[in-house]
Amino acid sequence: MMPLVFTKATPVLLVGRGPAFEKRRALLEAAGMPLTLHATLPDDVALDTARLVFGAGLDAAEGEALAAAARARRIPVNIEDVPHLCDVHVPALIRRGNLLLTVATGGGAPAMAAALRAWLEQRFGPDWEAHLGSLAQERQRLRMAGATPPEVMRALSARIREAAWLDCPCVAPAQKR
Repeated sequence: MMPLVFTKATPVLLVGRGPAFEKRRALLEAAGMPLTLHATLPDDVALDTARLVFGAGLDAAEGEALAAAARARRIPVNIEDVPHLCDVHVPALIRRGNLLLTVATGGGAPAMAAALRAWLEQRFGPDWEAHLGSLAQERQRLRMAGATPPEVMRALSARIREAAWLDCPCVAPAQKR
């Protein structure tokens, strides 16, 4: 599958209802995607203006129909939990401010992606937003003071080690950096 790149300006059509729909809506809104929402299969106008289509919380017939309509227009589509109806796959995401951690299995093992996301969420809690913010401020201060990119990297890497943010009992000592 070819990697596809979408920007915050990509018009996205989200079709569905229920918890799966709400979860997908929240994810797309958090990514800043401009959304058009439909509870039922959209009309031609809505489909023709979309550049990416998602279906979540649809029954099998609705998913098939939505995928066929999108593909007829050469619009990439993702019907949640139906890999053969997906032209694009969405990784499992963890957001901590500007820190974004993703797990992707190419749609082949969503249970593994979910398990890894849960594992990462335990290790990268809400405090990581503050960690990232403080590193960004330190980086800006160093750059304003004239530090070169390699000097900035060395200083910030040392701060990360000193803060022991990446130390965790799940990593064997030989694997720590």
